[in-house]
This record gives sequence, C-alpha cells and structure tokens, in this order.
Amino acid sequence: MADIRRLPTPVAEVWDWQLHGACRGESTALFFHPDGERGPARARRQAAAKAVCAKCPVVEACLKHALSVREPYGVWGGMSEEERARLIAAEPAAVAAGV
Repeated sequence: MADIRRLPTPVAEVWDWQLHGACRGESTALFFHPDGERGPARARRQAAAKAVCAKCPVVEACLKHALSVREPYGVWGGMSEEERARLIAAEPAAVAAGV
C-alpha cells in the first residue's frame, strides 16, 4: 500500500497542473509497467511515455510532484521510477526541497 502521508493536500491550486498534462487521455498502461515487464519491452514502453512527457507543458510540475512524494511507480515528469530513485539517492536534500 502506498504511503500517502507525503501527498499534498487536496487543494485545487496544488493539483491544477494535472489538468494540462499531455498524458491526459492516454492509457495508464503507457506510464505504468505491467507485472513482469522487463528488458526491451519495458524500455520501449518507457521511451513512448517519455515522448509524451517531452511535449508536455507541465512536465516540471509533474516531476517536482513525483520527487516530493517519492512516487515509486511509473513515468512521471519524463523520468522512470529507476531514474527518480537514482536522483533521490544522489540528491536527497534537493528532492526533499522539491527541486
């Protein structure tokens, strides 16, 4: 079960960026891996998800959110869960500040 204590409060101003995401209307299967997905299949799916993120007007807000709540799953803000985990491990103070 996800730890929701780090999630921002349910205030519209905090979440409005999601209304403008390039991912709206896309299948969540593009951004979140199915059980057992590995290797080239995972790399192709993540590349396709990141291509959506690359043209997103709110990619920075999305990544900031994912880092601040330490989102453990999926592609957020143009980064995979593995990339975010490495960034968090390398720069824990910056991530905690939401940078």
